[in-house]
This record gives sequence, structure tokens and C-alpha cells, in this order.
Amino acid sequence: MNRKQSNIPSIVLIGIFCFKALSLSAQERHNVSASDTLQATLDRVVSPEYITGDEDFALIKDRLSCIEKQIPLHYNEKVHAFVNYFVNKDRAYLKTILNRKHLYFPIFEYYLEKYNLPDELKYLSIIESGLNPKAVSRARAVGLWQFMPRTGKYYKLNQDWYIDDRMDPHKSTEAACRYLKMLYNMFGDWELALAAYNSGPGNIRKAIRRSGYKETFWEIYPNLLRETRSYLPQFVAIVYAMNYAEEHNFIIEDEHTAYLWKTDTVRLSQYLHLGALADELNVCQGDMLRLNPSVKRGVVPDKAKGFALRIPVDAYMDFILRRDTILSIAGNVGKAEMEKQARNAIGSTYGRDKIVHRVRSGDVLGKIAERYHVRVADIRRWNHLRGNTIRIGQRLNIWRNGKSPSSTVARVSKDKAPQTLPLGGAKIYFVQPGDTLWDISRKYQGLSIEKIKALNNLKGNKIKPGQKLILG
Repeated sequence: MNRKQSNIPSIVLIGIFCFKALSLSAQERHNVSASDTLQATLDRVVSPEYITGDEDFALIKDRLSCIEKQIPLHYNEKVHAFVNYFVNKDRAYLKTILNRKHLYFPIFEYYLEKYNLPDELKYLSIIESGLNPKAVSRARAVGLWQFMPRTGKYYKLNQDWYIDDRMDPHKSTEAACRYLKMLYNMFGDWELALAAYNSGPGNIRKAIRRSGYKETFWEIYPNLLRETRSYLPQFVAIVYAMNYAEEHNFIIEDEHTAYLWKTDTVRLSQYLHLGALADELNVCQGDMLRLNPSVKRGVVPDKAKGFALRIPVDAYMDFILRRDTILSIAGNVGKAEMEKQARNAIGSTYGRDKIVHRVRSGDVLGKIAERYHVRVADIRRWNHLRGNTIRIGQRLNIWRNGKSPSSTVARVSKDKAPQTLPLGGAKIYFVQPGDTLWDISRKYQGLSIEKIKALNNLKGNKIKPGQKLILG
């Protein structure tokens, strides 16, 4: 069947006049003369906002077969329900997507071709983020392709207080292509690869085992996570809706309007305030921020060496001709205040050195925070902790100020002996915040935990700040 075959909504029409009117152009329909009742019915049928009942199942199935390429587009009742949702029940959402596709589909198509992946994968971002590069989920997945922090870092997507590459359309799309290619190589099946993109490959392997080692998505369907069961049906439905929007009375925006978003790239290795840059180039500040969604605070930091800043193509020559002047002006606005905020923000790593602390008996977050002169909230953010619970042996990332006086208690590497001091004769030691018996024993040659306990009649390992201990 021809992909562009029209589909008349399933409604009882009033007389032959209404039936003929459906084939007229919009202007002709406007000029048709009829009674108020007849005209009201006609307007309801032909209006782009008209919400029909369920579309013909066989017709949609046939249409999907016409556009199926590398990824199977199986049609069943579950997919049918999502098709009805997108084209009938939530038309506003589909309109938004249709207006955004010209901004991001060319980027998706470029990288999909680069990695020799199916072109249909460009629709996956709609399910993930609604084509919103700044989308953030409750689980902290971010961007057009909804990368979790750990997966994003694995694919070299930088995430700090200033910049989050997961929001960069180009970098995140290339990372998504690499990830999808890896998933396909792992399962050898695009439906399973898409399911794994949603829930992770481990959950797909588990579903395969529980199903008795079945081989297809629909065979392991009952064993999948609830969200993943609806993921592939949504994908198939959105592929249909995007390809047959006109048949459902959606007005497709002229893709030439995307010219307003044509950009050129300039490389930066210095601090830059995007608002001040926009003023100098006579560009809307909001547009400048939308062109660079990975810039979280409206400024590019000094440490972002070689940062690819996108500016409207019409402003590119102005920037090139006045580059030094523009960078001088926009390179100082709000810099001191931004750096102060960066240092003090919860979970900030700005200007800090990373060490790893291994949790020992008696450790609590408060003691660890005191030891390294950081906040408990910082430790939670750095290590994605929801509460205060930690366990012995757990490794905690600590971003410590390089000038911290507590630097002597940093974790000692396995291949290097700790620096110790001679114990000498009788010695009194006052317990410091964060100290443990193990810490104290490591500071002096020939001193063990058992010896400290014996000298001080300690029955356990618990000590408290300010406590006086005899060490010899």
C-alpha cells in the first residue's frame, strides 16, 4: 500500500455532502454553504484537532510494513494502544516532537550513518527525552539519550558543575551510537538491543534465562521489567506516528525554519559568559543557551580546554572579525562570583584533588567529613548515597582541598609503607575527630591496636575525640 494513502476517520457522516467535502481542499471546505448543524459536524470531522476513535488495525499494520527496514516493526494490540495514544489522545505531544525533529534529526542521521546503524534509531530519542536535550529523569538520567552518570562517564561524557556533555546533542548522540552498537553486537537482535538500552543488558539476560532461554523480545516479554515491556511498543508506535503524521491531520512544519538554528563552531580555552557574548553579537541570550545546552550555568569555565561553542551562522563572521575584543569583554563578566559558587556548591570538585577512602570499623560519614574538611552532603553527592549508611570496606570518593591540613591521613597505597614516627618513652595522645585505633597505631613504629587497648584497659575499639590515650 502506498505510504501516503489517506485515512478517513471512522465516524458516521451526515449525507453524501459531507463525504464529498472530505476530499476538498481546506479553502474549498471553508467556502461550502450548509446548515449550522451540518457545518458543525463537518468542522468536527476535518479539524486537525479532531480526536478519532481507534484507527483501523489492519491499515496501520500495512502502513508499518511499508516503512520497515532493519528493525522489526511488529504490530499487535500493545503497539496499537500506543499508536492510538500518540495520534489521538496526546496530539499536543506529537506536535511538539514534529516541531523539534528538524533541529536534531540531522545530527542523529549523521552519526547513525557514521557508525553504520539503522536510520530508524533516530526515533529512540523521542521515547527517551521527547527531543529535549536538557531532560532529567527521576533516576538522574540526562539529555536527549538519557545517559546515567556512570554510563556517561564510560563514554567520555564530561559532567561537572559547569558542563554536562550528556546535554550536548553531538557528543551524546555519538556516545549513544557507540552504546547501541555494543548492545546489538551483544545480543544480535535489534529488539533486544533496544530493550537493553532501557533496562541494561543484565536485566535482559535475566529475562532470557527466566523464559527458558527464548530468543526474541516478544517471547521473553512476560519476564521483562514493567517499564521495558512498554518500551519497544512505544518505539514502534512513535515510528508510525512520525511517518504518518499527515494522514492523521498533523500540519508538518517546513524544515527550512530550522535554518534559524544553523550554527558554526568556535573553539574556546578560556572563561566566557554566554550572556555577554550574546549581547556583543546581537543574538538573543536564550538562543545562545539553547544552542549550547551542555553549558549548565551560562558560562564556559577556564578548564574547558578546546570547548566547542556553537553560535548562529549569521553571527560567525562578526565573532571572527572581533574575536579578541569579544573574548576580552565576555571573558570577565561574573568570573569571580562563578568560581566562588563552583567551589562552594554541594558536590563540587572544582579546584580539589581526588582521593579514595576505604571505610573501616567505627567510620561514619560525619567523622569522615571532619577528617577531610568536607561536608557530609558532599560525600553523599560524590558517591551517590541516598542516606548515611556505609559499610566496612566500602570505597568512598573524596574530593579534598589541596591545602587541607588533613592531607596526612589520606589513603595509603598498598605498595607504599605508611610514614611512622618513633614512639619513644611514655607518650600521651589526645584523640582527634575521625581517629580510629587503627589510624593511631599506624602513626608510630612498634605500636599495635592490641597494645593501645592493653595500655588503656579498653575492651572494644570505640574511642571519642578528646579522649586521652597512653601509648607507651
